Amino acid sequence: MSISHQNRPSRGDRWSIAAFSIVGFAIAAWITVTAVLRIIVLATGTNVPVRIEFVDGAADIALSDGSATVPVQIDSGVLLAPQLTPIAIVPGILGQLALIVTVVTIVGCLLLLSRSIIGGRVFSRRNTALVATTGLTGLIGAAAARFFDNMLANATVSLMTENRLDTAVLTVEPFTWILAAFIVAVIMTAFTVGDRLQRDKATLEKETEGLI
Repeated sequence: MSISHQNRPSRGDRWSIAAFSIVGFAIAAWITVTAVLRIIVLATGTNVPVRIEFVDGAADIALSDGSATVPVQIDSGVLLAPQLTPIAIVPGILGQLALIVTVVTIVGCLLLLSRSIIGGRVFSRRNTALVATTGLTGLIGAAAARFFDNMLANATVSLMTENRLDTAVLTVEPFTWILAAFIVAVIMTAFTVGDRLQRDKATLEKETEGLI
């Protein structure tokens, strides 16, 4: 006896999952193309826009009539680097590659999961592994892409200003990270428990078949 739930989703549910799969494929394709174009720009090393984050950044902006200036706190901005060296180019490219691998892996796992659900299999060891792979890849991939982007920004600022500009070495949002990890853990636990309950039910049904 198969331990998987064989009741197929309704026609409407199947169409919804199919639409979700198409959107996921489109997102993966768009991000991949965007990242490849970014890699090409980085590889040239000329006139590369680099996003940087400032530590206590401040600037004065003049009013339109030129009568006065207004102090402004600056958290981030885009620096157009006329020339980059490998010390900045390499981490920039690695960050884009990490983004591509992360997105493609996540979308691929979700597409396989959707296909399994359309076929009537919701809880199984395979689906639990897909959910775990999706969550862990998202957490690790996002951190890796962020890390390499920060290396690119800091190397760019160092090359252009000779360390005379204070930028954030590495910025992390603990609450967002912890919340994402918690959500992933809850989903993984739900699939693990669902798979175990389904297997226990199938075992019980098999043991009681001969008693009826």
